[in-house]
Amino acid sequence: MPVLAALFAAPQAWALSIFTCEPEYAALVKELAPQARVSSATTALQDPHHVQARPSLISKLRRADLAICAGAELEVGWLPMLQMKANNPKVRDGQSGMLYAADHVDALGKLDKVDRSMGDVHAGGNPHFHFSPERVQSIAKAVTAKLVELDPAHQSDYQANLADFSQRWSEATARWETLAAPLKGKKVIAYHSSFQYLFDWLGIDQAGDLEPKPGLPPTTGHLAQLLKLTESTPIIAVIYTGYQDGRGAQWLGQRARLPVLQLPFGPGGEEADDLFQLYDTNIRMLLETLENKDV
Repeated sequence: MPVLAALFAAPQAWALSIFTCEPEYAALVKELAPQARVSSATTALQDPHHVQARPSLISKLRRADLAICAGAELEVGWLPMLQMKANNPKVRDGQSGMLYAADHVDALGKLDKVDRSMGDVHAGGNPHFHFSPERVQSIAKAVTAKLVELDPAHQSDYQANLADFSQRWSEATARWETLAAPLKGKKVIAYHSSFQYLFDWLGIDQAGDLEPKPGLPPTTGHLAQLLKLTESTPIIAVIYTGYQDGRGAQWLGQRARLPVLQLPFGPGGEEADDLFQLYDTNIRMLLETLENKDV
């Protein structure tokens, strides 16, 4: 018993408390710091643009040594309030315990000017970096550097975990690119720009958007225009994700006789436990659609 007590009392490696805004960063942290206490403000079935500052989230952020979020204004509608209520100096903007992925990658879709007529757009670009293998590698390096800064006693552990993850990720990326080669040049209609990085990486063309403007739900007139588009353009699927309203996608899919895919948007659901499974699942579902459709 004294031996067990000593073991439980011994300091644990990677014992940082880490708060993430999205599940993809929780999954990444678990690769890099498997013993950390990790929480996520959202799940793969929640819209990361809109989160309530619930007491449970306030409590988690208050205890956090490090917070990791996408940035690029994705959390601008709720994170500042959460930071204020948590009253944790370590995870305020500009402090050592606050890391934004957007600060470490180049975003697609950056805009010089933004006004309300453009809808719900991000001047800093598309914040859904986790569907870009190259950007995931860059973010993993930035997170590891931050872990070492906050917990230098376990520097060798973090660096070894990064090396292991990077090797497995590079090998998986090469496999995914070979597997997904038949998707290059294919056209889809999708909801929002949620999968912009995935499409850009795989060479898929998002020929139409279910939203008439970013942040606005599909209208009857807009769906009619998309239906007309499908008559002249070889679309392989209509795509949306779990937190988006699928009624417009289903309406269009039924009338255009197109497959409708609800692709998983993040790890943690039934279809994807981690980042590797997330990529595996999305590519598999897209390929199955292609195999079942003569385009």
